[in-house]
Amino acid sequence: MKQLLYSKRVAPYVFILPFLITLAVFWVVPLGRSFVMSTQEVLYGQATFIGADNYARLWRDEIFWKAMFNSMRYMVLTILLLVPIPLVLAALVNAKIGSPRVKAFFKASMFVPALTSVVVAGIVFRLIFAESDSAMMNQVAEFFGLGPVRWLRGDLTGLAALLSLALWRWTGVNMMYFVAGMQSIPSEYYEAASMDGAGKFRQFLLITVPNLKPTIVYVVTISIYGGLAMFLESFMLYAGNNSPNNQGLTVVGYLYRKGIEENDLGFASAVGVVLLVIVMTINLTYLVASGTFKKQEA
Repeated sequence: MKQLLYSKRVAPYVFILPFLITLAVFWVVPLGRSFVMSTQEVLYGQATFIGADNYARLWRDEIFWKAMFNSMRYMVLTILLLVPIPLVLAALVNAKIGSPRVKAFFKASMFVPALTSVVVAGIVFRLIFAESDSAMMNQVAEFFGLGPVRWLRGDLTGLAALLSLALWRWTGVNMMYFVAGMQSIPSEYYEAASMDGAGKFRQFLLITVPNLKPTIVYVVTISIYGGLAMFLESFMLYAGNNSPNNQGLTVVGYLYRKGIEENDLGFASAVGVVLLVIVMTINLTYLVASGTFKKQEA
C-alpha cells in the first residue's frame, strides 16, 4: 500500500480522486438520473416508461417557448452589457491616472454587490421598482415628468429591472476579471506603441483587447450559462414564479414550476435535459468560433 501511494504514476490520481468522486456524485449521477426520468412519467414514487412523450409535449408547449425566449433575451442583453461596460471600467482603473487609494476603494465597492445575497438584492430591487409613488424609480420618473410607472407589470420595464439587478451584481466581478487580465499584459507593448505614436484609445483597441481574448472568452462563456440558468433573481423580483403574462418566467423557473410546484418530475427532467443541451451547444459553438481549442503555434 505504501509503495502504491508513493508511486509517481498513481499519486496524481489519488490527489484528484476527491474531485472525481464529487463530480460523479453531484453531477454525473444526477445528470444520468435526470435523463432517465425525462423518459418516464413519475407519480408518487412510481415511474412508467413513456419514451419521448415528454419531449414531444415540450415541443408543443407554448409556455416553454415563452420561457426560452425570455432566457435567451436576458442572456444576450446581459452579454452586451456585462462585457463592454466592465471592460471600459477596468481600463480606467488600470490606467496610470488618478489616486491609487480612490481606485482601490472603487474596486472594493464594485465587488461588494457580488457578496450580497440574491434574495436580499431581489427584495431591495423589488422595492426600488415598486408601483408606489414613493418608490425610488418612480421618484426618478417623476423628476423627468413621466409620472408613476408600473415597472414590473410591463414586459420591457420588467426586463429593465432584471438587467439593472444583473448590472448591479456582476459589473464589479467582471471588472476584476478584466483588471487581472490587463495587469498580465507586458508594459513593453504599450511603451513600444507610444514610441510609434499610438494614442491611448488606439493602444486599447490594438493591444489591450487582443491580449484580453482569453479573459473575454471566459467572461462570455460564464455569462451564457448564467443568463440561461437565471432563476432566483426573477423569482425574488416578482415575489414568486408567476409574473404577469409569464414575462419574467425563465427556463429554470419553468422547470421549478413543473417539477416542484406541479410535481411533474418527468416533464421537468425533460426541460432540464433540453436546457443542458442548449447551453452546451451555444458554449461549444462559441468556444470553437473563438479558436479556444486551436493549438498555439510554437
